[in-house]
Amino acid sequence: MTITQAGALHVVATPIGNLGDLTVRAREVLASVDAICAEDTRHTRQLLGALGIERPLLALHEHNEADIAWKLVERLKAGESLALVSDAGTPLVSDPGYRLVREVRAAGLRVVPVPGACAAIAALSVAGVPSDRFCFEGFLPAKSGARRERLAELAREPRTLVFYESSHRIEESLADLVAVFGPEREAVLARELTKLFETVLGDTLADLVERVAADENQRKGEFVLVVRGCEDDQEARLIEGQRIYAKLAEHLKPSVAARLAADLSGAPRKALYGG
Repeated sequence: MTITQAGALHVVATPIGNLGDLTVRAREVLASVDAICAEDTRHTRQLLGALGIERPLLALHEHNEADIAWKLVERLKAGESLALVSDAGTPLVSDPGYRLVREVRAAGLRVVPVPGACAAIAALSVAGVPSDRFCFEGFLPAKSGARRERLAELAREPRTLVFYESSHRIEESLADLVAVFGPEREAVLARELTKLFETVLGDTLADLVERVAADENQRKGEFVLVVRGCEDDQEARLIEGQRIYAKLAEHLKPSVAARLAADLSGAPRKALYGG
């Protein structure tokens, strides 16, 4: 079987930490394509160096993707084979690439998946929470107000939720999750997956807040947060009612806002407004 295809874009998953997780097929594809499109060419050059591979690298990131996608399509039309990689894991999962893939497909050219590591799936596989249905949300907004607003929209989601988070926002994001989802919501925090200092902590959101605050090491690295969905229909109605009430109360009398929010959400009016 041919390793690479002329005129095709190969979307290649790379390790999220442990180099041993690179598949044999991925290694062969990276060594065989005419050029590799990389989110950060410096990072990818280090990976290729560790693998003993030398290939031309092309920078493709969120700031230039829309401008150079057509140029890459022209190279594919000319018969070249290209690979697309991100800094780690599966491209397009909270990483650039979808615009290029759309352009390639729109041109009638082949896009070939070369699957492998993905931090979201790795975390979900060890979290021990329902995984038959889940919702990947990527990174939450950086500012607390926007973050809480987004979480309020997700609070009654019945599917398991998967988030990415960075070291400098993990404490604040966990605090906002407690404030919006409640302290007892089951959650698992996976840190530095497949790397030397990998940890997987699980219990409730309140427990995670305490454990991260108590251990400086748990505030370092890259994080995947897996949160169990809302299973209590009554709780879901109350959460939605509170979200709607907060919006309406900005413009209406509290009693009127509570009545409308209760009608829209099914939550008890007295639970929204005690008057």
